[in-house]
Amino acid sequence: MSFSSKFQRFHEALPLTVHLLAVSKGHSVSSISSLAELGQLDFGESRVQEALPKLDALQKNSQLRWHFIGRLQTNKVRKVVKSFDFIHSVDSFDLAQRISRIAIEEKRFPKIMFQVKFREDPTKSGFAPEQICEAWPKLMNLQNIQLVGLMTMAPKNLDLDERRTLFQECRALADQLNLPECSMGMSSDWEEAISAGATWIRIGSALFGSQHN
Repeated sequence: MSFSSKFQRFHEALPLTVHLLAVSKGHSVSSISSLAELGQLDFGESRVQEALPKLDALQKNSQLRWHFIGRLQTNKVRKVVKSFDFIHSVDSFDLAQRISRIAIEEKRFPKIMFQVKFREDPTKSGFAPEQICEAWPKLMNLQNIQLVGLMTMAPKNLDLDERRTLFQECRALADQLNLPECSMGMSSDWEEAISAGATWIRIGSALFGSQHN
């Protein structure tokens, strides 16, 4: 199936309240350009060293919005703050505080989503739900960051009904914190995420196919 057909499938399937984030990590500048020509504006990257050359190559397309979705190391925060519009993977107060400090220095205002871990999973990082609630007053006081939502990933061993339940918990917590956005759902479970209240779905292989690197 062509890029055009895949993109059209999502364009027709998604409610107006849900945004498609094309996960372009592992894919070429030409592939990103092909999707951008079809009208896709939001792209997600998870490795700084891979992403920055793509951003440079595509900087003439000023309409593109770049989302950092990977584990953010403290020594890469400045590069991400300078180059990305959204950061989906803020998994601790210390990281949020560092992003805030650097955003002030760089005169940037990144949109932040906090990564929350609703099930035990040694492969994932994130706030526990009770941790983010406890830290919330301090997070709200940080400057130069826009707190827009939560992000979560379901452990791979959950079936689709269990994933839907997890996504519903994420939506409920976002509502409790008065956050509009929920970044959740990927190529294998995006429909369950939408039914639970996702506003961003992160789609890689269902748009691009297998990674090129």
